[in-house]
Amino acid sequence: MTYQHIEYTVHQGIATMTLNRPDVLNAMDETTIAEMHDAVNQTAADDNVRALVLRANGKAFCAGGDLNWMRRAASYSQQENIMDAKKLGDMLYALHQLKKPTIAMVHGAVYGGGVGVVGACDIALGLENSKFCLSEVKIGLVPSIISPYVLGAMGARQARRFYLTAEVIAAEKAQEVGLLHEVYADEVSQNAALADMLKHIKRNAPEAMGVAKDLIYSFAHRPLEAGVVAESSTIIAKRRATPEAKEGINAFLEKRSAAWVEQEVK
Repeated sequence: MTYQHIEYTVHQGIATMTLNRPDVLNAMDETTIAEMHDAVNQTAADDNVRALVLRANGKAFCAGGDLNWMRRAASYSQQENIMDAKKLGDMLYALHQLKKPTIAMVHGAVYGGGVGVVGACDIALGLENSKFCLSEVKIGLVPSIISPYVLGAMGARQARRFYLTAEVIAAEKAQEVGLLHEVYADEVSQNAALADMLKHIKRNAPEAMGVAKDLIYSFAHRPLEAGVVAESSTIIAKRRATPEAKEGINAFLEKRSAAWVEQEVK
């Protein structure tokens, strides 16, 4: 697929997807969404890629949905509208379920659907100029497709405030409520933190990181009961028997780097 609205590169085992519609503050339309979904699928299919970093060109990370796209959608039939909306849902789900670490490098405005993109990522590193807004109710819409990811990041109590007020959330507050993990004064500091984080990620077993993500999805909202204990015991028992786990344990006992680390540092 040839991209018009994003850039996608792979360097030293790290994929980078960059939103590239700075003239409209990287607002998403149907083309942007399709390209983002394709890039996530590329990342998933490439065994040489260890993580996906999301960036954006221009002064904003993502201003949400493109209003011209929304105006077109207003004339669709109900079935056409459902199919069109599901494309965004499918892209966010693919990003959220990717069995590789995903890191959003946030700056500037992050509105509407952009908040969903950040929420769908595993890690969010923001600049001090980052500002979030769940602005849908201002124009008669609701943050329905992004809700699973926003609620996962900020929780129901905070969402009850910001869904209903559509207040702008400054970077410090965004970190407090869970939309950002860290906030940095400038891009140099933000990029240095990313480089350090990726160094750690590239030393970890690739398959194990995917299974670790699945554990969170499986257990985060389930009550602790016998079934959970049994399931978690089965997961680690199966993992111990994998070639990757055997290599990792042997490498630790033999005081050497595991095979996946050696591949990365050559």
